[in-house]
Amino acid sequence: MSISKKLVLLSVLAASFAACKNEQASTPTPAAKTETAAETTAGAEESAPAPAAAVAPEIVYVNSDSLLNRYQYFKDVKARLEAKGKRMENDLRTKATSFQREVEQYRQAANGMGQEQRATTEQRLAQKEQQLAAQQQNSANQLAKDENDEMKKIYEKVEAHLKKISAEKGYKMVLTYTRGNSAILYGDASLDITEEALKGLNQEYKDSKANAKK
Repeated sequence: MSISKKLVLLSVLAASFAACKNEQASTPTPAAKTETAAETTAGAEESAPAPAAAVAPEIVYVNSDSLLNRYQYFKDVKARLEAKGKRMENDLRTKATSFQREVEQYRQAANGMGQEQRATTEQRLAQKEQQLAAQQQNSANQLAKDENDEMKKIYEKVEAHLKKISAEKGYKMVLTYTRGNSAILYGDASLDITEEALKGLNQEYKDSKANAKK
């Protein structure tokens, strides 16, 4: 082989060797691959959006039966009205019993009375009967008025508390649910805020009673 051919062969081998070295240098080692993958993963985690926070429902509901039956203020009002109604009933019963005795006494003594005395007694008994009927009606009307006034107060307290909860939690509407008498045929339990409302209402009532004693 001539010297010129040997030089050409050497230059080709040298070029091939240099290319091989460059390729090895550009190819990452296993450790370098691991580091690169870790950096890529970290970058992906940093760029990935954070999970969205749970969005509060805009429409929730309360069970009005449970709300009233377990609301201490309502229970106290109910007990107070029932006690007042019982006192009125006892008073009317006592007066009615007394009136019946007077009527019976008149029947027994009527034959021995003169016409004018009978007329006077009958007129007095008739007036007393009318008074008893009027008292009974007035008592019923007063009790109904007291009940309406108290229910209005209860409704206002519940409404104010639900507004407060809605402002805090972002509720747009609070529906009421009553078994057998409701437009809501079904509601997911996660939308039922009865317990939350009861806890707050009873605490507010407890605080108001404590402040009233001071």
